[in-house]
Parts: sequence; C-alpha cells; structure tokens
Amino acid sequence: MIQGIVDFHSHILPGIDDGSRSVEESIAMLQMEAEQGITHVVATPHFYPQHDNPESFLRRRAAAEALLREQMQKHPGLPKLSVGAEVYYFPGISHSEAIQGLTIDKKRCMLLEMPGVPWTRSMYQELEDLHTKQGLIPIIAHVDRYISRFHTHGIPKRLAQLPVIVQANAEFFLQKSTASMALRMLKQNQIHLLGSDCHNLSSRKPELGEVLGRIRDRLGDEAMDEICYWQQFVLQGQV
Repeated sequence: MIQGIVDFHSHILPGIDDGSRSVEESIAMLQMEAEQGITHVVATPHFYPQHDNPESFLRRRAAAEALLREQMQKHPGLPKLSVGAEVYYFPGISHSEAIQGLTIDKKRCMLLEMPGVPWTRSMYQELEDLHTKQGLIPIIAHVDRYISRFHTHGIPKRLAQLPVIVQANAEFFLQKSTASMALRMLKQNQIHLLGSDCHNLSSRKPELGEVLGRIRDRLGDEAMDEICYWQQFVLQGQV
C-alpha cells in the first residue's frame, strides 16, 4: 500500500504569512521537498480569527496560490499542491460556520492549532462539537509542541477518544530528546499525519526526508502504510 508521502503542514505559499517571502523561495522549498521524496504538499497558511476574517483570508490565499501554481508549471517534478489553512482555535469555533471554507481542499478536514495553555474541558468539547455539529474533522497541528510545553502524555490519550486526526512535526522525530516518544506514539496510532511546518530555506526548512527513513528503519512498512491510510482519508475522503 505504500504510496507517496504528503507534507500536511507547510507555510509555502508566498507572501501570505510568516512563511515563504517570495514565489522563488516557495519553488525552492518545493524542490527541496521533492528531493526528499515528498510527492504532495498541503499549504496551510496561518489563519488568526482575531486579526482576520475568512473572506479576506481566502482572497489573499487564492492570489498567492495562483501565483505559485503559475510558476510551478515551469518547474517539472515538483510535488502536487493542495491548500488549506492552519486555523487558530478560538472559543465558539464549533458554532462558526465561517470556518467551513478553511478545510483542506474544501473537504471535511481542517488543520487546527491549539492554544499554548493547558487545555480545558471546554476546549476538548469544542473539538468534539466541530465533528458532531459541523461535520468537520479537526487535524490537531504539531501535537508535539503541546506535549513538550505541558510535560504531559495526557493530551494524546485524550485525543484518542475524540473524532480528530493528529499531526506531528518533523522535529519531533529528529530531536534526540523526543525521537523515541515520537516513534512510540506513531506505533500506538496516536500520530496519523506528518508535517514539516516549513517556513523558509534556513531556520525552518523542509526536512521530512530523514524522518521517513527513520520510520521505515525502526517501524517498517506497516507504519508507512498506516500513514498512507490517513493521507488518503484526508485528501480523498475515503480509504
């Protein structure tokens, strides 16, 4: 079942957030992804509801996407591109119909960045209500950051009880202090999707290639097949 690997978290659209600053940088980032064996990249620019509204954001995203796709035609061999958003959580998000347009490829799954504070019962309830009330499936962005910040394994255990998908960043698998935990969580199906969370070509460059090698070496093809299962679920809505 092993297929191409998708980078589900990237800031690769030019000039829309704190990620790529130019279309040239975006193309170079995509070339780096291709060299690492990534066949599909999901662009997830930041959406902060306290500073922006969906209509304005989607206009700016469409313009950045069009500019990038035009240049991509001149560079064969680049990964396929999808678009979504990294939506920052806010109280009442499960009641906001405006977020429907922020899903990946206009399907059911939405990358959701949680706050950098201990999560409350109401926050977990909002995650569940996003599914039950709006039919959306939250993808929890970079779950590793919350674990590191709060020093708790309770988050992945609680998420396993909810209708959510969990994404982890490349650095979780690459840092010596967290690599074993990352592999263990992947093996226990507490991580479903991978992301580079790349922003540029220097301090936050794409680096999923080495992660894929470590997963294959330590966990084998079965773990890679599981990742592909969830990739297909998100991008095609079926398996």
